[in-house]
Amino acid sequence: MNNSHRPLLGVLLILVSCLTLASHDGLSKYLTQLYPVFLVIWARYLSQTALMIALFTPRMGRRVFHTLRPKLQICRGLSLISVSMLFISGLSYIPLAEATAVIFLAPLMVTIASKLLGEQVSRAQWLAVGFGLVGVMIIVRPGGALFTPAVLLPFGAALSFTVYQLITRRLSATDHPVTSNFITSLVGSLVMSVLVIFNWQTPTLHDALMMAALGAMAMSGHLLLTNAFRFASAAALAPFTYSQIIFAGVVGMIGFGHTPDLGAMVGMAIIIASGLVMAYVQGRQLRLRP
Repeated sequence: MNNSHRPLLGVLLILVSCLTLASHDGLSKYLTQLYPVFLVIWARYLSQTALMIALFTPRMGRRVFHTLRPKLQICRGLSLISVSMLFISGLSYIPLAEATAVIFLAPLMVTIASKLLGEQVSRAQWLAVGFGLVGVMIIVRPGGALFTPAVLLPFGAALSFTVYQLITRRLSATDHPVTSNFITSLVGSLVMSVLVIFNWQTPTLHDALMMAALGAMAMSGHLLLTNAFRFASAAALAPFTYSQIIFAGVVGMIGFGHTPDLGAMVGMAIIIASGLVMAYVQGRQLRLRP
Protein backbone atom coordinates (compact mmCIF):
# COMPACT_ATOMS: atom_id res chain seq x y z
CA MET A 1 0.00 0.00 0.00
CA ASN A 2 1.23 3.46 -0.87
CA ASN A 3 2.10 5.41 2.27
CA SER A 4 0.27 8.47 0.97
CA HIS A 5 -3.00 6.46 1.13
CA ARG A 6 -2.90 6.10 4.92
CA PRO A 7 -4.31 9.46 6.06
CA LEU A 8 -5.57 8.18 9.43
CA LEU A 9 -2.02 7.27 10.41
CA GLY A 10 -0.87 10.71 9.31
CA VAL A 11 -3.55 12.36 11.46
CA LEU A 12 -2.59 10.20 14.45
CA LEU A 13 1.07 11.20 14.10
CA ILE A 14 0.10 14.87 13.85
CA LEU A 15 -2.02 14.65 17.00
CA VAL A 16 0.73 12.89 18.97
CA SER A 17 3.22 15.48 17.70
CA CYS A 18 1.02 18.37 18.85
CA LEU A 19 0.49 16.76 22.26
CA THR A 20 4.25 16.24 22.61
CA LEU A 21 5.06 19.83 21.66
CA ALA A 22 2.37 21.23 23.96
CA SER A 23 3.79 19.12 26.79
CA HIS A 24 7.26 20.42 25.93
CA ASP A 25 6.00 23.98 26.28
CA GLY A 26 4.31 23.17 29.58
CA LEU A 27 7.50 21.64 30.99
CA SER A 28 9.46 24.65 29.76
CA LYS A 29 7.05 26.97 31.56
CA TYR A 30 7.48 24.98 34.77
CA LEU A 31 11.28 24.93 34.57
CA THR A 32 11.56 28.66 33.84
CA GLN A 33 9.78 29.30 37.13
CA LEU A 34 12.84 27.75 38.81
CA TYR A 35 15.76 28.52 36.47
CA PRO A 36 16.86 31.21 33.97
CA VAL A 37 15.31 30.95 30.51
CA PHE A 38 18.79 30.81 28.94
CA LEU A 39 19.65 27.69 30.97
CA VAL A 40 16.44 25.86 30.08
CA ILE A 41 16.77 26.59 26.35
CA TRP A 42 20.49 25.69 26.34
CA ALA A 43 19.75 22.32 27.95
CA ARG A 44 16.99 21.64 25.42
CA TYR A 45 19.25 22.35 22.42
CA LEU A 46 22.23 20.48 23.86
CA SER A 47 20.26 17.32 24.61
CA GLN A 48 18.51 17.48 21.22
CA THR A 49 21.85 17.80 19.41
CA ALA A 50 23.33 14.86 21.36
CA LEU A 51 20.30 12.71 20.55
CA MET A 52 20.43 13.57 16.85
CA ILE A 53 24.13 12.70 16.70
CA ALA A 54 23.45 9.36 18.38
CA LEU A 55 20.47 8.52 16.17
CA PHE A 56 21.46 9.78 12.75
CA THR A 57 25.24 9.92 12.34
CA PRO A 58 25.64 6.09 12.43
CA ARG A 59 23.29 5.84 9.44
CA MET A 60 24.03 9.07 7.56
CA GLY A 61 27.65 9.72 8.51
CA ARG A 62 28.99 13.02 7.21
CA ARG A 63 25.88 13.50 5.08
CA VAL A 64 24.11 14.80 8.19
CA PHE A 65 26.31 17.93 7.89
CA HIS A 66 25.94 18.36 4.13
CA THR A 67 24.12 21.51 3.06
CA LEU A 68 24.10 23.47 -0.17
CA ARG A 69 23.03 26.66 1.63
CA PRO A 70 25.03 27.02 4.87
CA LYS A 71 24.23 30.71 5.40
CA LEU A 72 20.51 30.06 5.09
CA GLN A 73 20.83 27.15 7.51
CA ILE A 74 22.49 29.41 10.08
CA CYS A 75 19.72 31.98 9.64
CA ARG A 76 17.16 29.21 10.19
CA GLY A 77 18.90 28.22 13.41
CA LEU A 78 19.03 31.81 14.65
CA SER A 79 15.36 32.36 13.87
CA LEU A 80 14.39 29.30 15.92
CA ILE A 81 16.52 30.53 18.82
CA SER A 82 14.52 33.75 18.65
CA VAL A 83 11.27 31.75 18.67
CA SER A 84 12.41 29.79 21.73
CA MET A 85 13.65 32.82 23.65
CA LEU A 86 10.58 34.98 23.01
CA PHE A 87 7.96 32.27 23.41
CA ILE A 88 9.36 30.63 26.54
CA SER A 89 10.04 34.04 28.11
CA GLY A 90 6.43 34.94 27.37
CA LEU A 91 5.20 31.85 29.23
CA SER A 92 6.36 33.52 32.46
CA TYR A 93 3.61 36.11 31.97
CA ILE A 94 1.07 34.61 29.53
CA PRO A 95 -0.95 31.40 30.06
CA LEU A 96 0.13 28.47 27.89
CA ALA A 97 -3.00 28.15 25.74
CA GLU A 98 -3.23 31.87 24.98
CA ALA A 99 0.48 32.12 24.12
CA THR A 100 0.20 29.07 21.86
CA ALA A 101 -2.79 30.62 20.08
CA VAL A 102 -0.82 33.82 19.41
CA ILE A 103 2.15 31.95 17.92
CA PHE A 104 -0.24 30.14 15.61
CA LEU A 105 -0.60 33.43 13.78
CA ALA A 106 2.60 32.37 11.98
CA PRO A 107 0.82 30.54 9.11
CA LEU A 108 -1.25 33.67 8.52
CA MET A 109 1.88 35.85 8.63
CA VAL A 110 3.51 33.55 6.09
CA THR A 111 0.65 34.48 3.74
CA ILE A 112 1.43 38.18 4.16
CA ALA A 113 5.13 37.54 3.60
CA SER A 114 4.35 35.44 0.52
CA LYS A 115 2.49 38.38 -0.99
CA LEU A 116 5.50 40.63 -0.35
CA LEU A 117 7.64 38.01 -2.10
CA GLY A 118 5.44 38.19 -5.19
CA GLU A 119 3.14 35.20 -4.70
CA GLN A 120 -0.58 35.36 -5.41
CA VAL A 121 -2.85 35.67 -2.34
CA SER A 122 -6.61 35.24 -2.71
CA ARG A 123 -9.32 37.32 -1.08
CA ALA A 124 -10.27 34.36 1.13
CA GLN A 125 -6.70 34.17 2.40
CA TRP A 126 -6.67 37.89 3.22
CA LEU A 127 -9.95 37.45 5.10
CA ALA A 128 -8.43 34.58 7.07
CA VAL A 129 -5.45 36.80 8.00
CA GLY A 130 -7.77 39.59 9.10
CA PHE A 131 -9.94 37.30 11.24
CA GLY A 132 -6.83 35.73 12.78
CA LEU A 133 -5.65 39.14 13.91
CA VAL A 134 -9.13 39.84 15.30
CA GLY A 135 -8.86 36.59 17.27
CA VAL A 136 -5.63 37.78 18.88
CA MET A 137 -7.17 41.14 19.73
CA ILE A 138 -10.05 39.36 21.48
CA ILE A 139 -7.57 37.27 23.50
CA VAL A 140 -5.56 40.34 24.58
CA ARG A 141 -8.53 42.72 24.56
CA PRO A 142 -7.99 46.16 26.12
CA GLY A 143 -8.78 46.04 29.81
CA GLY A 144 -8.15 42.31 29.97
CA ALA A 145 -5.52 40.65 32.12
CA LEU A 146 -3.34 39.90 29.09
CA PHE A 147 -3.34 43.47 27.76
CA THR A 148 0.24 44.12 28.85
CA PRO A 149 3.58 44.58 27.03
CA ALA A 150 4.32 40.90 27.79
CA VAL A 151 1.97 39.83 24.98
CA LEU A 152 4.54 41.21 22.55
CA LEU A 153 6.78 38.25 23.47
CA PRO A 154 4.61 35.50 21.90
CA PHE A 155 3.72 37.91 19.08
CA GLY A 156 7.44 38.40 18.41
CA ALA A 157 7.85 34.62 18.54
CA ALA A 158 5.16 34.33 15.85
CA LEU A 159 7.08 36.78 13.65
CA SER A 160 10.29 34.82 14.15
CA PHE A 161 8.45 31.57 13.45
CA THR A 162 7.22 33.10 10.19
CA VAL A 163 10.82 33.74 9.13
CA TYR A 164 11.71 30.19 10.20
CA GLN A 165 8.93 28.71 8.05
CA LEU A 166 9.87 30.79 5.01
CA ILE A 167 13.51 29.71 5.28
CA THR A 168 12.45 26.09 5.81
CA ARG A 169 10.41 26.28 2.62
CA ARG A 170 13.49 27.42 0.69
CA LEU A 171 15.76 24.78 2.22
CA SER A 172 13.34 21.92 1.56
CA ALA A 173 14.23 22.12 -2.13
CA THR A 174 17.95 21.52 -1.55
CA ASP A 175 18.71 19.99 1.86
CA HIS A 176 17.68 16.80 3.67
CA PRO A 177 15.20 17.42 6.55
CA VAL A 178 17.49 15.67 9.03
CA THR A 179 20.35 17.95 7.97
CA SER A 180 18.22 21.05 8.45
CA ASN A 181 17.02 19.95 11.89
CA PHE A 182 20.51 18.90 12.96
CA ILE A 183 22.17 22.17 11.89
CA THR A 184 19.40 24.18 13.54
CA SER A 185 19.92 22.25 16.76
CA LEU A 186 23.70 22.65 16.52
CA VAL A 187 23.43 26.41 15.96
CA GLY A 188 21.14 26.64 18.98
CA SER A 189 23.59 24.67 21.13
CA LEU A 190 26.56 26.84 20.16
CA VAL A 191 24.81 30.18 20.61
CA MET A 192 23.13 29.23 23.88
CA SER A 193 26.40 27.78 25.23
CA VAL A 194 27.82 31.31 25.10
CA LEU A 195 24.74 33.01 26.56
CA VAL A 196 24.23 30.52 29.38
CA ILE A 197 27.65 31.38 30.86
CA PHE A 198 26.21 34.69 32.06
CA ASN A 199 22.99 33.08 33.35
CA TRP A 200 24.23 29.90 35.00
CA GLN A 201 22.40 28.23 37.87
CA THR A 202 23.29 24.65 38.74
CA PRO A 203 20.13 22.50 38.54
CA THR A 204 19.34 19.53 40.74
CA LEU A 205 19.75 16.09 39.15
CA HIS A 206 15.97 15.74 38.88
CA ASP A 207 15.58 19.10 37.15
CA ALA A 208 18.60 18.45 34.90
CA LEU A 209 16.92 15.25 33.68
CA MET A 210 13.72 17.16 32.98
CA MET A 211 15.73 19.73 31.00
CA ALA A 212 17.29 16.90 29.01
CA ALA A 213 13.80 15.54 28.40
CA LEU A 214 12.94 18.82 26.65
CA GLY A 215 15.39 17.96 23.88
CA ALA A 216 13.89 14.49 23.45
CA MET A 217 10.37 15.93 23.37
CA ALA A 218 11.27 18.65 20.85
CA MET A 219 13.06 16.19 18.55
CA SER A 220 10.26 13.60 18.83
CA GLY A 221 7.57 16.19 18.16
CA HIS A 222 9.25 17.46 15.00
CA LEU A 223 10.11 13.96 13.74
CA LEU A 224 6.50 12.86 14.24
CA LEU A 225 5.36 15.96 12.37
CA THR A 226 7.76 15.28 9.50
CA ASN A 227 6.77 11.61 9.23
CA ALA A 228 3.07 12.43 9.27
CA PHE A 229 3.43 13.99 5.83
CA ARG A 230 4.61 10.64 4.47
CA PHE A 231 1.11 9.26 4.96
CA ALA A 232 -1.15 12.15 3.95
CA SER A 233 -1.00 15.45 2.10
CA ALA A 234 -0.09 18.71 3.78
CA ALA A 235 -3.52 20.10 2.94
CA ALA A 236 -5.24 17.18 4.66
CA LEU A 237 -3.10 17.40 7.79
CA ALA A 238 -2.79 21.18 8.23
CA PRO A 239 -6.10 21.56 10.11
CA PHE A 240 -5.00 19.05 12.74
CA THR A 241 -1.89 21.06 13.65
CA TYR A 242 -4.24 23.46 15.44
CA SER A 243 -4.96 20.74 17.97
CA GLN A 244 -1.81 21.99 19.70
CA ILE A 245 -3.82 24.98 20.97
CA ILE A 246 -6.35 22.60 22.52
CA PHE A 247 -3.64 20.39 24.01
CA ALA A 248 -1.91 23.50 25.39
CA GLY A 249 -5.17 24.42 27.12
CA VAL A 250 -5.38 20.95 28.69
CA VAL A 251 -1.72 21.07 29.80
CA GLY A 252 -2.31 24.55 31.24
CA MET A 253 -5.33 23.35 33.23
CA ILE A 254 -3.63 20.21 34.56
CA GLY A 255 -0.20 21.68 35.19
CA PHE A 256 -0.96 25.25 36.20
CA GLY A 257 -4.65 25.34 37.10
CA HIS A 258 -5.44 27.92 34.40
CA THR A 259 -8.68 27.80 32.45
CA PRO A 260 -9.03 30.32 29.58
CA ASP A 261 -11.94 32.71 30.05
CA LEU A 262 -14.78 33.00 27.52
CA GLY A 263 -13.11 35.83 25.59
CA ALA A 264 -9.86 33.87 25.27
CA MET A 265 -11.72 30.77 24.08
CA VAL A 266 -13.60 32.82 21.47
CA GLY A 267 -10.34 34.36 20.27
CA MET A 268 -8.64 30.97 20.05
CA ALA A 269 -11.62 29.55 18.15
CA ILE A 270 -11.36 32.40 15.62
CA ILE A 271 -7.64 31.80 15.12
CA ILE A 272 -8.24 28.07 14.61
CA ALA A 273 -11.06 28.80 12.15
CA SER A 274 -8.85 31.25 10.24
CA GLY A 275 -6.12 28.64 10.02
CA LEU A 276 -8.59 26.05 8.77
CA VAL A 277 -9.81 28.42 6.04
CA MET A 278 -6.21 29.10 5.04
CA ALA A 279 -5.45 25.36 4.89
CA TYR A 280 -8.57 24.71 2.80
CA VAL A 281 -7.79 27.49 0.32
CA GLN A 282 -4.18 26.40 -0.08
CA GLY A 283 -5.21 22.78 -0.53
CA ARG A 284 -7.79 23.79 -3.15
CA GLN A 285 -5.20 25.85 -5.04
CA LEU A 286 -2.84 22.86 -5.12
CA ARG A 287 -5.61 20.58 -6.45
CA LEU A 288 -6.47 23.06 -9.23
CA ARG A 289 -2.89 23.43 -10.44
CA PRO A 290 -2.23 21.73 -13.76
